[in-house]
Amino acid sequence: MDLEKQPVPQAPPPEGCLTVAIRIPVRIVVLVLVVPVRIVWDAFVVVGRFLRDSVLRPLWRALVVWPCVALWRYVVVPLAKAVGWLGKVLLVIPLVWLYRYVLTPVGQGIAWLVRVIGAGLVWLYARVLTPVGHGIVWLLKGVGAVLAWIFTPIGRAIVWCARGLAWLAGTVVTGIGVALYWIARILLVLPVVALWRWVLAPMGRVLAVVGREVWDALGHAWRIAGHVSLAVGRFLGTLFRWIFVEPVRWVYRTVLTPVGHVIRDVVLRPVAEAARSVGRITRAALASARESVRQARADFRRMLFGDVSAVGDVGAARDVGAVGETREREAVALREPTGADTRTLGSSTTALTKD
Repeated sequence: MDLEKQPVPQAPPPEGCLTVAIRIPVRIVVLVLVVPVRIVWDAFVVVGRFLRDSVLRPLWRALVVWPCVALWRYVVVPLAKAVGWLGKVLLVIPLVWLYRYVLTPVGQGIAWLVRVIGAGLVWLYARVLTPVGHGIVWLLKGVGAVLAWIFTPIGRAIVWCARGLAWLAGTVVTGIGVALYWIARILLVLPVVALWRWVLAPMGRVLAVVGREVWDALGHAWRIAGHVSLAVGRFLGTLFRWIFVEPVRWVYRTVLTPVGHVIRDVVLRPVAEAARSVGRITRAALASARESVRQARADFRRMLFGDVSAVGDVGAARDVGAVGETREREAVALREPTGADTRTLGSSTTALTKD
């Protein structure tokens, strides 16, 4: 149970007949005017987003971002490093040396000279100027006392006359100000107040109601136009899909894909196999031609120069080939069983009948 009473929501103030009479025609007119504008606006937004994502952003990256990055990385940074190194070598190191070995000793000498001069000025102030100043002050005090004894009555008379003149001037100015105030109030303020109260304020209220209703109507019309534009966009998208996209997809799936498969299986694969066969035959022919050329060159060299080492190499190669063939024959012979070891139906050399 709540101990405190819940605040009762207050109902909105009732609207006047002028507001109700203005609202419906204004909203109808604004809706008729805003719907085409909203559709055109949404179309421009879609086109702008497409251009931004497909054209402007790649162009911006290609023409601005990447050149700036390359300029910064390969020009500005090395140049800045070089300028910094030159500045350090040509400015910082000489300035540090100048400060350390020239300005510091000179500054210390100037500071010592200033301290000496300051000590001398302090002594001059304490021993010379202070006694002279005290004497001058004592003399001025005496002269001031004499002058005050002479000019005090004259000053009082002048002050009294000035006060009287000031009171008279204030009284005159106050009277003139009061008169001008009432004249300005009667001739300016009261007509302006009446104009504001009986003409401008009611007109402002009417214009405020009209402006508020027009603004609300614009908001409602903009939202309704957004829904209308969305529906129109979806309808156009569906229409474009059924008129263009779906037929193209059907043609690609039903016609072009089987035709492509047939062309691939009937034409391209046989052509590729033929090309591979031609390549293999060409490589074999080239290898055979190279081998023939090599043998002919070796025979020609032996015929002219009698290259014994080449003959020895060829003989060694032939011997190696013969040894390899002999070893292969022996391995085959070892894998084949002999006549005595072969199993027959009447023999008892199997695993089940062996003693």
